[in-house]
Formats: sequence, C-alpha cells, structure tokens
Amino acid sequence: MSSSSLSSHQRSYMIIDLKSFYASVECVDRGLDPMTTLLAVADKERSKGTICLAITPAMKALGIKNRCRIYEIPTHLDYIVAPPRMQRYIDVSASIYGIYLSYIAKEDIHVYSIDEAFLDVTAYLALYGLSAHELALRIMGDIRNKLGLRATCGIGTNLYLAKVALDILAKHSPDFIAELDEDSFKERLWKHRPLTDFWRIGPGTQRRLNSLGMYTQGDIALFPEKMLYKQFGVLAEYLIDHAWGRESCTMQDIKNYQTRSKSLSCGQVLMRDYSYDEALLIVKEMADELSLNMVAAHVVSNNISLFIGYSAETFPPTGASATLQVTTNSFRILMDAFVQLYLKSTLRNVPIRRVNVSANAILDECFEQYSFFVDPTVMEKDRQIIRSVNQIKNRYGKNAIVKGMDLLEAGNTIAKNSFIGGHKA
Repeated sequence: MSSSSLSSHQRSYMIIDLKSFYASVECVDRGLDPMTTLLAVADKERSKGTICLAITPAMKALGIKNRCRIYEIPTHLDYIVAPPRMQRYIDVSASIYGIYLSYIAKEDIHVYSIDEAFLDVTAYLALYGLSAHELALRIMGDIRNKLGLRATCGIGTNLYLAKVALDILAKHSPDFIAELDEDSFKERLWKHRPLTDFWRIGPGTQRRLNSLGMYTQGDIALFPEKMLYKQFGVLAEYLIDHAWGRESCTMQDIKNYQTRSKSLSCGQVLMRDYSYDEALLIVKEMADELSLNMVAAHVVSNNISLFIGYSAETFPPTGASATLQVTTNSFRILMDAFVQLYLKSTLRNVPIRRVNVSANAILDECFEQYSFFVDPTVMEKDRQIIRSVNQIKNRYGKNAIVKGMDLLEAGNTIAKNSFIGGHKA
C-alpha cells in the first residue's frame, strides 16, 4: 500500500538532493573526489561570460558562487572545466530514481528536479522497522555506494518543512540530514535571516516584507493577518502558513494536480548577438519546431505569443500575442503568424539574444477549426507530412531532415538539435 492512501495525519516526508550534481558526476566519471577536486561544468566554447552549470563543493568552499560565470572564477586557480553532458546527467538521474523505487512506490515519489525528489515515507517506516532518519541514511548510502555521489536530505512532517530542512539545515549536519516538525521549526528557524533562504520567498517578496518591518519567519507569524492579506492578497495565506511551519499540500495532491490551461513553447538563448534579420530566421525555425511538437502531441491552438530579449539588457524585452482565425497546428499558418508578430513588435537596430515562441491554451486535435480562407485538404496534407517528418526524426535523429533555411549561416536548428536543455548532450 502506498503512503498516499493513508491519512494525512503525522506524515513523514523527505527530500533528497544530490550535492553539486553535474559537477559530482563529472568528478566520479574521472575517478576524482568532488569534495576535494576543483571542477566547474561549463561550455568554454560559448564565451567567458557563460554561466557555470555547477561547481564542486571544493570550489564552493573557496567562496565561489555556484552559478558564477567563468570570468568570475579567480584566474590563479588550477581547475578543470568540464563541458556539459546532459544525456549523461539524465542517465545518472534515472539510476538514482531506480534506487528510490527499490524502497518506495512511484506513487509516493515526486521528482522535483533532475537532482531532487520528494518521498512520502509514511507507510514505509513500519514496513522496514526504521526511523525516517535511518531510512534516509540507507537510501543515501546506496546512492553513494552504487554511483559514487553524495546526497543531502531534509525530513519533515510536511513537504514545506522537509524542503526547508534540506535547504537551510542539512548542509550543516554531520551526516547531511536535518529534520523538522512545526515545533522545532519555530525553535530553530523563527529568527533565521535572510528570508530568501526559505522556499518560495524571492528577493521581491523579501523587500516588501522588510518594508513592513518583517525580517524573520517569527515576524511574519506574529504580524496582523488582516494587514498581510491587504498587502499580499492570496499570497498571504502561504506566507502565514509557512511562517508557522504549516503546509496543506500532500503527495496525493501533487499526483492529482492537473493544470487548467496548457501551452507549448520553444525558447533559446542565442550564442551571440543577432541582427534583426538574423533573428527573424530564428523565429521561423522555432515556429517550425513548435508546429512539429504540436503535431507530435496531437494538439492545436488559436492563440500564440512571441518574446524577444535584447543583448545585455540594452532595452526591455518586447513581445506580442495574437488570436488566430483558426485553431490549428499547421506550420504554414503558425510561421506566417509569428513572422507578423515579429515584424510588428520587435525593435530594429538592437542586437537580440533571446527568443521564445509559444502556443497557448492548447486543445486536443479533435477541436481543430477551419475558416473559409483555409483549405482543410491542404491542412491535412501538411499534417501528414509533419507526422512523417517526426517519424523519421524519431528513428534517425533530429537532423535526419532539415529545411533549407536551417542551412543558412544564422540558422541554429542543426546545432540546437544536438543539445538537451540548451546544453551539449
């Protein structure tokens, strides 16, 4: 029986995080200890301003920030720069998930990110005759012994307390495990600063809280609730609950959650500054990619949006959205619509670095609608072509079929197809 089928009273959650995951994988594959090796995961081919995806704990111990840029690392350091290998990290993450499954049913696991996962262990403690702390040690030990990776763990009576225990306390614990319940949360963390150390409080929210005289969770808990609701609206409910260490969301709630509105998008950060005309080519490539993805997912849309970000934030981003006369996934219609949005909303003579296209409020293909200006026969023929293209790409690789525009000097599709998550596979 899974934990999710039990009462929500006195639950026990844990969240396990892999320390400096990408960097640790690179060290282990080289037979090196990430706790003593100076290594950064970054693509040197981009520029000295490229962001490091991860650095080892040994580099963090020197005061170097995890998401630093290459040029921010002291030049006198003798360190390894490992190019990102996203497929390798995905494979290792899958192996870690396999270890979780050897202890916990998938219904009680929520993968929060590639290197973090929540586990509802409520039903398993009596089964194994272990405390949550002991079970965490056993799982973390398996990860270390089988994959050579160190993990940290937060344990709590709800999901929020587990995450806070992980983020703030576990790294200071001798065995990298920390536990919290509502009472120990108030005792240990009501006076903790800064507030941005706590899950779901960003710099903007912290500034607003500070302006009202709140600098700690204790301050929030004791602040008049009516004033909090007046200042923060519905967000006040989360602030108040979390200040007292409360969280109503359970693993079952996560598993049952379905978004009301769905969208599909494609985005990329360009490797260099692109001119107005060059970026138009990128928009066309991405509109084509979006159409391929929509056909593969059997969805259609009649609402699209475009986002353009400029180099070095010389100008604020621009963008626009449009409602189409048809509900479709046709590359002909989508490409033309995105080109029109681009011509209407994008600044000329300003270098461009970011592009994002999206289809909003997507629906199942059965809801496709036509207009008097669209020949359904042509649209269906286009869709069959795209389905054939997707089948070939799935079998022989994404670059098995490319368009003529992809071969132009400013084209990015061929190079991008070898990436995972925007980085080298």
